[in-house]
Amino acid sequence: MNVQNSSLPQASEKIESAIRPGYMSGFGNGFEAEALPGALPIGRNSPQKCAYGLYAEQLSGSPFTAPRTTNERTWLYRIRPTVSHWGQFRKADIGLWRTAPAAEVEMPIAPMRWDPIPLPDDSVSFMEGIRTITTAGDAGSQAGMGAHVYLITRSMADEYFYNADGELLFVPQQGSLRLWTEFGIIDIEPGEIAIIPRGVKIRVELTDGPARGYLCENYGGAFTLPERGPIGANCLANPRDFLTPVAAYEDKDAPSKMFVKWGGTLWVADMDHSPLDVVAWHGNYAPYKYDLRRYSPVGPVLYDHADPSIFTVLTSPSETPGTANIDFVIFPERWLVAENTFRPPWYHMNVMSEFMGLIYGVYDAKTGGGFVPGGMSLHNTMLPHGPDMDAFEKASNVELKPHKLEGTLAFMFETRFPQKVTAFAAETESLQKDYAAYGHKLKKHFNPNQR
Repeated sequence: MNVQNSSLPQASEKIESAIRPGYMSGFGNGFEAEALPGALPIGRNSPQKCAYGLYAEQLSGSPFTAPRTTNERTWLYRIRPTVSHWGQFRKADIGLWRTAPAAEVEMPIAPMRWDPIPLPDDSVSFMEGIRTITTAGDAGSQAGMGAHVYLITRSMADEYFYNADGELLFVPQQGSLRLWTEFGIIDIEPGEIAIIPRGVKIRVELTDGPARGYLCENYGGAFTLPERGPIGANCLANPRDFLTPVAAYEDKDAPSKMFVKWGGTLWVADMDHSPLDVVAWHGNYAPYKYDLRRYSPVGPVLYDHADPSIFTVLTSPSETPGTANIDFVIFPERWLVAENTFRPPWYHMNVMSEFMGLIYGVYDAKTGGGFVPGGMSLHNTMLPHGPDMDAFEKASNVELKPHKLEGTLAFMFETRFPQKVTAFAAETESLQKDYAAYGHKLKKHFNPNQR
């Protein structure tokens, strides 16, 4: 096997510089990268003959006629075009991965919460270890999302995958991953995320033991940075902190398998070589990673609790302005300073539906236990939710002084669509059967004779 790349960091290196070897900085940029000198054609996309005997192939993430600001495409210069990777596909076992619309069970309307799904004892790859918790919308209409957990105990070996149904947002919670992509190598750990665009081929490897995390499958418009509005030009997720890998390729002839998820069905074909054979590329449709610990939060500095939309890292827009197909929101370390204010999130009913997970630490609205790292909750469209009793009592009576929330990182996949719970999620022992009653513990404080 011949593996070549440009300036990839060694695993033992500790990167302190703002410049990250092996990556290019910026969000949505037009990048170019080559693993062999002169592999990229100059001044054209499709020359009569490409250098090194490569094939030119375009990967389009948007219609050809999409406006320039949303037009996404990349030119790939590869050892073999994708059509030559195409074997005789046969239906494969998709396991517990589900795609919207998927109405497997009808659940009573109520908030729901799950303990962490345990890692299996047997050998499970990324493809085998996906457990869908909810689906929303309709993948065939390119609208909505799937919220999954991944459980991985072995690396993919001579196995490759791409998703035609949507782009994938990886949110590690335990263990690190190496995502071998057509474009290069992405390493992520808890506290970081990675986006793999629709149609990009990958191989998922473990780097430090078994891994568990969350996976958002976005059927709709590609994730982009939210508008900052009155916030202005800076803070929130800054474009310079998004990293796209430099070119790296495999020239490998060996029996392997290609898996493709298309229309909610998993297909597989045999191959005799690696499809991760892109020697050079240029364009703006590419995988990337982001360190959530570099998010620059803003918030109220005098009174009241701002809407959680101020914590939006990425958004998948819909055809309705201001109404997201998906918002990816985080609740990171931050200072709380508001005066005469109930500082945790307020009690709430929302037209959007909220799938939430905890990467590490304690979430400030759920301090009474039960919401632990690796766990998750669902507060669906127009269903009530808010702080538990312990969080309410503490926040209502604590001395208000500047306080820093430290060692915490929670996130939310928020969508305009109601989320349907899968049979797996409804039947797993990790489902907390009594969670819906947490509001019953709230005490009555009303006294008409005392203000």
